Amino acid sequence: MNKVNPEKLIHGAIVTGIINAAVNGIINWFQVSGKPEIMLTVDSISNKEHTVMGGAIILAFVLSVIITSIGFFTMKLPGKPQYFPTAFFLTFRNAFFLFGVFVTLAILWQRFVGSVSVSPVMAAIIVGAIAGIVAGVSDYLTKKELVALSH
Repeated sequence: MNKVNPEKLIHGAIVTGIINAAVNGIINWFQVSGKPEIMLTVDSISNKEHTVMGGAIILAFVLSVIITSIGFFTMKLPGKPQYFPTAFFLTFRNAFFLFGVFVTLAILWQRFVGSVSVSPVMAAIIVGAIAGIVAGVSDYLTKKELVALSH
């Protein structure tokens, strides 16, 4: 097994998370800046209107796929497995895990707190924070798994 410093993996994941939080928060700001307020959640399971968590959940899935794939292709390890099938399935494992976490949190929020509206600035901050968490966790899980699979 390769000796990779776990602190390097954590540091890289934090940097990835911060960069993605900033980028996706800014992108979300441009999407919602003209609105007076945005609902955080509206219904327990469906979204008939744009909500912060509805958009963030889709972002979590797509961003996880992208970050996992980037992590695979940029990590240089001897004996790294081929992308298909190992990393391909790792990509979807990470994406469905993070998708499930944020869907669960959104449903619990709606159930126990109810419908809450937020300002465009707060919506951008929330989406940025979710993107940062998703990117950091995806990066860390991907690289940790690749180190374990390399020989």
